[in-house]
Amino acid sequence: MIRSVVSGTGSALPARRVSNAELAEQVDTSDEWIVERTGIRFRHLAGPDETTATLAADAARAALAAGGHAAQDIDLIVLATATPDQTFPATATKVQAMLGIDDCVAFDVAAVCSGFLYAVQVADSMLRAGVHRRALVIGAETFSRILDWEDRTTCVLFGDGAGAIVLEAQDVAEDGRGILATRLHADGRHNELLYVDGGPSTTGTVGKLRMKGREVFRHAVTNLAAVMGEALAVAGLKTEDVDWVVPHQANARILDATARKLSLAAEKVIVTVDRHANTSAASVPLALDVAVRDGRVRQGDIVVLEAMGGGFTWGAAIVRF
Repeated sequence: MIRSVVSGTGSALPARRVSNAELAEQVDTSDEWIVERTGIRFRHLAGPDETTATLAADAARAALAAGGHAAQDIDLIVLATATPDQTFPATATKVQAMLGIDDCVAFDVAAVCSGFLYAVQVADSMLRAGVHRRALVIGAETFSRILDWEDRTTCVLFGDGAGAIVLEAQDVAEDGRGILATRLHADGRHNELLYVDGGPSTTGTVGKLRMKGREVFRHAVTNLAAVMGEALAVAGLKTEDVDWVVPHQANARILDATARKLSLAAEKVIVTVDRHANTSAASVPLALDVAVRDGRVRQGDIVVLEAMGGGFTWGAAIVRF
């Protein structure tokens, strides 16, 4: 059967790393307050010359190198972001040009923190249909551009970064590598709980992020546990079959609560929120790349990717790595 196999991972972070203590010099907050409520200790913030596209291109180059691929091997780029470089064209096309790819399909997906999972399913479908052979799937964000730096309840939560994977269509056995199942959801009734108060067709401005944290927390734990269960059932697997969970890195409390709800051992959950904060669509591929490069995630492992974000949107993917 044809499956989409992960053949390389990569990530990129802005040069500037900001600690909670440094942030407390600008915002009415403290290291203790942030760590206790979120588990975050550091985040990276993009400088003037760093954009969603430059971070995405750097992550893509790292993923290509890890998989031993040349840029010209890629015939599809799907980039998940809520913070594109421009209203149009798609940031994916800027990445295409930066990589020196003469011609390939390139477009953006907007599903906020779940964007990478949406992008994975889109690319997987196109690869399995035989339309494309090798895809770059990227999550990249510069959320610092849309934060209200006077709102301490939100500005301390987010950071900038990018992560990427190379997906390759391969003919494998039933028990072979690749994406085994994906499940996506959306419920637009919850727009007011997590959104940006601007846009081209409404205010004509970029706007700032707004969030009701307690309500988001409650929905996140319930939705993430449910969609992970759905995806595992489709793949014919049980929780005990899972080697690693790579979750959206929103808040350490959400990660802990979701693991408890699924009776997952804490040591099976990849956690990078302490060093990266919430990087929205970038957080899952960023965390995955960290775990691959430090040797935790190995070939043959069953890995669950999951995320929930504004919309609400949420989803999960099961991968035999």
